[in-house]
Amino acid sequence: MELNPVLISVILLCVLCALRINVLLSLMISTVVAGVFAGLSITKTMDLFIKGMGQNSETALSYILLGVIAAAMTHTGLANNLSIKISKLIKNNKYLLIGILVLISILSQNLIPVHIAFIPILIPPLLDLMNKLKLDRRVVSCALAFGLKAPYIAIPAGFGLIFQGLIATNLTQNQVLVSKSDIWHYSWFLGFAMFIALLVAIFITYRKPRTYKLKEVEKNIDEKIKFTKKQYITLFGAFIALVIQLLSGSLPLGALCGLIIIFGFRAVSHKKMDILMNEGVALMGYIAFVMLVCAGYALVLKETQGIDSLVSSILPLVENSRFLATSTILLVGLIITIGIGSSFGTIPILCVLFAPLCLKLGFSTPSIIILLCASAALGDAGSPASDTTLGPSAGLNADNQHDHIKDTCIPTFLHYNTALIIASFIAVYFLN
Repeated sequence: MELNPVLISVILLCVLCALRINVLLSLMISTVVAGVFAGLSITKTMDLFIKGMGQNSETALSYILLGVIAAAMTHTGLANNLSIKISKLIKNNKYLLIGILVLISILSQNLIPVHIAFIPILIPPLLDLMNKLKLDRRVVSCALAFGLKAPYIAIPAGFGLIFQGLIATNLTQNQVLVSKSDIWHYSWFLGFAMFIALLVAIFITYRKPRTYKLKEVEKNIDEKIKFTKKQYITLFGAFIALVIQLLSGSLPLGALCGLIIIFGFRAVSHKKMDILMNEGVALMGYIAFVMLVCAGYALVLKETQGIDSLVSSILPLVENSRFLATSTILLVGLIITIGIGSSFGTIPILCVLFAPLCLKLGFSTPSIIILLCASAALGDAGSPASDTTLGPSAGLNADNQHDHIKDTCIPTFLHYNTALIIASFIAVYFLN
């Protein structure tokens, strides 16, 4: 029996990450293994890998520049003041804190589309408060992942408009005639399922207190907060970054303009420019480089032709069973997205492979929309290589008390992928 390179590589990636092997090394090892099992030479595999890295260069540069803005907010004391403001607002109500973080995460996807850039700005200064409240950071990672993931599935704005537009375009190209405005009418059900999963995480799974090491000196939230001129300049720079991004469609350009404001008006001294750049790279550089490596890994997986052969080997077994077909579509979507780390990049593959099968089996248009939305999104929460998990881990592990795999990937994987799978089966059986 021929071994499938995609399946072997993705399983290996998950195993290596579970064994706490560094994500970058795990991705590179899994890339080489995929190429070898596909019959590609190691030289060819690495050439494809390096070529593919360029596909995420804009995203990587954006993260680094936004990391510098985040570092500027820390240097000027703006991040500290914002965290104290939030601390005063919530007092000792950990559920209010979780709710605020969920709301901010949602806004970062739909209203102010900065994605994970807010996390290194806002989360590290709040860790002392979380420690004082004995708030289990696993529930915070679930809250952030919900806000980063559910909105683009359910809300037709910002990143949601892009995701739903991709679903509509690719389904239409494969004989399932839908418009972009149709998608959210059905995909909201998936967002609702994820909301139920979030409530389970908050009130059942991780409701018990969890102790973390407290710093000797904690912020005095009773002190009077006064914003300085440098902080207002930094805030204005961040605002300019957002405006330029929205007008130009370029996140790197927006971030660059924001930094010009910050340095030009001396919110941060020119003497500290190199220090600030280094801190920005330290904050977001790792995530940026992981995203580069993910793009290289994704290209190698596509070039192995393993995805097509995986589906072709399964299709004859499921053509006469809706249950098996649904299970297969979700499983393949999960495997691809865990490996690639991008639900957006999975959409074209899944629609080409499975839209015709759904039509053949008589699936209704609403159930096809829900099933393929869920298949594309599966694995995004829980993938070691996804920014939905890398972002929260970067913020929550600022004091080295949060593990990327055990405290972010596994909790988000179990809660949200379970919710998406259950919602998909409900849709298939009740919307046909």
